[in-house]
Amino acid sequence: MNITLNRIDDNYLFELTNENGHKILLDNTSQDNPQAVSPMEAVLMGLAGCSSIDMVAILKKQKQQITSFSASVEGSRVQVDEAKPFRNIHIVFQLEGEVDPKKANRAAELSFEKYCSVSKSLDPQVNITWEVRMSGV
Repeated sequence: MNITLNRIDDNYLFELTNENGHKILLDNTSQDNPQAVSPMEAVLMGLAGCSSIDMVAILKKQKQQITSFSASVEGSRVQVDEAKPFRNIHIVFQLEGEVDPKKANRAAELSFEKYCSVSKSLDPQVNITWEVRMSGV
């Protein structure tokens, strides 16, 4: 895995590109008028994306019919010397469709316990909790 970073303005706006040419922007959101997400927001986005990919893959293998899938992520941080790492992250997954709630919960459990490389990278320093909400439940 290889990422390149280029500064694209006179402040803190950076463009990051992966080996396939896909790009994201990062900025210092503590400054006025940020142009992109912060690196810490990108970590939350990566965790949500990683675990969601796992869940959808697991549920598709089980022939579950997902018609809508979304997640919201909240992270709380603590002061450690000059840094503010995450201490707790909570993810809420919202699913709709013909999906067995037990299978959806098991898919989330498998993601965080076994498959999600982002959550494994944060473990054990960050307490990650999650919940699955089904449409109409």
